[in-house]
Amino acid sequence: MTHQNVVALDLPIPEISDLPEDIQKYFQICQDKLGMIPNVLTAYSQNLQQLDGFSRLYNELMLGDGELSKLEREMVAVVVSSENKCFYCLVAHGAAVRVLSGDPQLGEHLVMNYRSAKLDTRQRAMLDFASHLTRSPATVTEDTIQTLRDAGLSDRAIWDLSNLVGFYNMSNRVAIASDMQPNPEYHSQSR
Repeated sequence: MTHQNVVALDLPIPEISDLPEDIQKYFQICQDKLGMIPNVLTAYSQNLQQLDGFSRLYNELMLGDGELSKLEREMVAVVVSSENKCFYCLVAHGAAVRVLSGDPQLGEHLVMNYRSAKLDTRQRAMLDFASHLTRSPATVTEDTIQTLRDAGLSDRAIWDLSNLVGFYNMSNRVAIASDMQPNPEYHSQSR
């Protein structure tokens, strides 16, 4: 594992061979599936409890059962990251939107200004909510939630959406504060 340019902080990031066997296997799955080990996981590998917590929550929110599609979840990640101007997450999740949608323009719209994208009513409501909850959480009201219901989201989907928004706000802040750099492979995906 190369540690150059993962984060600007001087963290004791271990070599893959020095990690516990289960983490080595997890990283190998990432390598096989993605063609890389995401730098966010590399950065978290210096604290195995945090890596476990981060990975389990990420996997549940992004891959777990729920009403939100994988593409919708990635779209939320991009919009939150756009509001926060998180370079790492914009590159990584913008690439995921391009891959999942098969539409490079959608990924670029969401990174730059999701309001310019051609979205259906449900997607528009979800992304408006993600932007709103990120920018001014204290102004979310019952009317805000009703807009999501009117767009077809169940209360369970709203719960999941809110958790995604919260997770990416946290992740963005850690990535920004540490000057986390995206893996170069993300830049060329689905272009």
